[in-house]
Amino acid sequence: MQSYELGLDNLDVLIQDVLNHFSFGVIILKGNLAAGKTTFVKEMVKTLGVEDEVTSPTFSLQQCYGHNIYHYDIYNHGLEHFISLGMLEELDKEGLHFVEWGDDALKNILDEADMKNITIDIEKISKNLRRYRLDYA
Repeated sequence: MQSYELGLDNLDVLIQDVLNHFSFGVIILKGNLAAGKTTFVKEMVKTLGVEDEVTSPTFSLQQCYGHNIYHYDIYNHGLEHFISLGMLEELDKEGLHFVEWGDDALKNILDEADMKNITIDIEKISKNLRRYRLDYA
């Protein structure tokens, strides 16, 4: 497990680490409200050269950026609802898939389906400082 303590305006080292190990698949983002999950996605999308506006898909369930970047939020309805809508099949599309509020149950499903995934747990330390724990397992 890799760990970083970074300011919200200094995510470059974290993003490069993720991109060096992981160029496609599912990135599960864990963390409390306002931990910086959407901020991480914004910076990643920007680093990948996509100029689309990144917003939290809390109410739309899914946002798409560029040709192969997908962003999901399962906070409001939970994993069961996500699966019942057929969204699990979306995660099998070629590209990067960011899932906010993913949990161990989702990770287990992805592992059982042999879908490449990592988990990033984001902990808010202060207004601008976060601890990021990356699990590439």
